[in-house]
Amino acid sequence: MMKRYYLSHKKRNFSTASIWIEGGSDMDSIRKKGINKILCSLLTRGCEGFDNFALAEYIESFGAELNQQVFEDGLLVSIKSLNEHFRKLLPLLDLIINKPMLSEIEFEKVKKSSINLIKKDKENPFNICFEKWRKIVYSNHPYAFSTIGNENDVSKITYKDVLCEFKNFKRREKHIISNNSEIKGEILDKFDQITIKQKISNQNYDLDPNQRFDYINNNSNQTIIMIGNQTCSRRSSEHFTLKLLESYLSYGMSAALFKLFREKNGITYDLGVFNPVRSGNAPFLVYLSVSNKNALFAFELLSSLWKNLLLNPLIDAEIFLAKEKLKASFLLGDQSLDEILQRKIQLISYGIFPISEIELNSRIDEISSLDILKCTNKYFSKPFLSISGNKKICTEIFDKWKKIF
Repeated sequence: MMKRYYLSHKKRNFSTASIWIEGGSDMDSIRKKGINKILCSLLTRGCEGFDNFALAEYIESFGAELNQQVFEDGLLVSIKSLNEHFRKLLPLLDLIINKPMLSEIEFEKVKKSSINLIKKDKENPFNICFEKWRKIVYSNHPYAFSTIGNENDVSKITYKDVLCEFKNFKRREKHIISNNSEIKGEILDKFDQITIKQKISNQNYDLDPNQRFDYINNNSNQTIIMIGNQTCSRRSSEHFTLKLLESYLSYGMSAALFKLFREKNGITYDLGVFNPVRSGNAPFLVYLSVSNKNALFAFELLSSLWKNLLLNPLIDAEIFLAKEKLKASFLLGDQSLDEILQRKIQLISYGIFPISEIELNSRIDEISSLDILKCTNKYFSKPFLSISGNKKICTEIFDKWKKIF
């Protein structure tokens, strides 16, 4: 049975409905990585009463949009249209989820598209470096693998495999949310915050430096460095502490990474922090790219910054600015209805009902510099490092890495 939620205070001249299906690429079985990506794409390519072309034409005749996306923890299918057309389009979501056509011809097209996407991903050295990083961090956990799968597995997935996966799909919990009352759901505004205690997962804190390092040799003039670890679930009370650390490190031109690498030394092409929302232990990753001649210097700067985070609490001015930037980022995320609905339905699937802006700001204000220091020592005292670059440079960085971490 699908659980329905109505967001009454987000009325517009257009309406959006989003369905979150629990279980995304984390449901991919061994040797079938990428099957849920194929299934999700196939769902929107025809349903009862509509083949692929008829469905596309029907939706486009109302100027509407149908979208789908695969996450590690779930699948998202959404439809958006002007309010006057929404009543006619909303029933399509039920047909897409419960009575998809799952055409074998469309399966072959989607499979080919997935393989092409995987090949394209391999052209980006950042993606390759990240694949290495999450493999050493997560080992055989589902988060170690890309949501689109790998070429070897996808090439062997059959039409019969997808039909079998759909049987599993039908048993998964599903949640739908909309800003239109046609959804006939419970009014989300009336719910109180529910907190579910995080299950503690095993983490690789005791691995030696050799097992926390990997590299890929490339012949370009660019070196990519990624350092970090898996942290906590969105359910954890430490989630906002880590978001505050992310704000301090990477939000805007006042961020610690920008000031150190760009403003003071002017040596990086790209840099930032990757810390997504996850049902399980989310990755917290600092990444940067530099020219080969600056690679060793960049690693020394990064190591110095890392050690400082482990040893010294942020000063009052730094934590105040980080809090203001974090609050502003949440306000910015509330400007797009699509983002609002996706975030809320994703959290609901995790067992977390949204909180008010006042309570959110209150939680952020309660975080102290000692809370951040405690988190950094808990998760980052033995970080994982992945490098894409010249073999000689990677070896030199690894030698320094062993002495520091």
